[in-house]
Amino acid sequence: MAKYIYPAVFDPGKDGSNGYTITFPDLPGCISEGEDIQNALYMAKDVLEGFMYALEEDGSVIPAPSNPSTIQVPAGGFVVLIEAWTDIVRDEIENKAVKKTLTIPKWLNDEAEKNKINFSQLLQFAIKERLGIKRP
Repeated sequence: MAKYIYPAVFDPGKDGSNGYTITFPDLPGCISEGEDIQNALYMAKDVLEGFMYALEEDGSVIPAPSNPSTIQVPAGGFVVLIEAWTDIVRDEIENKAVKKTLTIPKWLNDEAEKNKINFSQLLQFAIKERLGIKRP
């Protein structure tokens, strides 16, 4: 499993709201925000997982995380270590349903429906069989 832990800076800003802007000093462009601390923590994990997955998929160099004690934070801000598991993201993306449109003769459709054939299940089975895939 690909597991990453990176320090994130939570900046409350100066507008007096309960929200935070989240940045990852080691990962330029990996930015999110949350309306309160709970939402910000969720959003930090979500953006880090997606960002790291994209780096892996692109074959990019994965930078080493900084020591949290060396990171400067804005007034009122703080650092939190955020954990990301890209295998979970990868599994969700690879198993996401993809809609396909297909064409078959009407008579075949009628017979299949009469016999309560699940077209999606049958197509998946046939493709796996044709490709020699044993994975469920």
